[in-house]
Amino acid sequence: MRRHHFERHYSSRTGWLRAAVLGANDGILSTASLVVGVAASAAGRDEVLVAGVAGLVAGALSMAAGEYVSVSSQADAEKADLERERRELDTEPEAEIRELTQIYVKRGLRPQLAREVAEELTAHDALKAHARDELGLSDVHRARPVQAAAASAVTFAVGALLPLLAALASPPGWIAEVVGVGALAALATLGALAAQAAGSSVLVGATRVTFWGALGMTVTALVGRWFGAVF
Repeated sequence: MRRHHFERHYSSRTGWLRAAVLGANDGILSTASLVVGVAASAAGRDEVLVAGVAGLVAGALSMAAGEYVSVSSQADAEKADLERERRELDTEPEAEIRELTQIYVKRGLRPQLAREVAEELTAHDALKAHARDELGLSDVHRARPVQAAAASAVTFAVGALLPLLAALASPPGWIAEVVGVGALAALATLGALAAQAAGSSVLVGATRVTFWGALGMTVTALVGRWFGAVF
């Protein structure tokens, strides 16, 4: 009985995974830092929560807009490259076959075999062959602005909710400490999950996210305490 060979690849996740991890990480860190900074200035719970909610709404919208604009720019560049290739295939088909042939020769094929492969792929789908082998574009890695924007906005909002809930549940006078510890735990978990989804080291993923989170909240807390003392 023949067994089907199955391989799990992680590169197909890069589009939404990058946006989702960025959104969740930014939601946790920026909102927690904001809450910690405001709490360190000796503000009351109501002021802290108002600042946190405002940060959640503004951050989610900002993440969505930023991701959409940046990934749209990438998509526009990809479309421009494909249109250029389409024109060149129409006007200089022989030159395009030679170009494809040289690509395969550099990858290790014999010149004659490389020429045959280039001709076969050109006959099958010339634009797709050049998009993949000359430009490095494929359906798997194609820019998807709406997907990136939605993933960033949703995960930012979910991440931002965690420090807000921690602030709501913390005892009076302990908001900064409870939110800080909770945010670091959430960041470590996020880093580990993201690393696991990407097939990399869970420990490394958790450590690097936690380090930058601790640094960001520490600096923000110092700024909040300083401004609270001044004003």
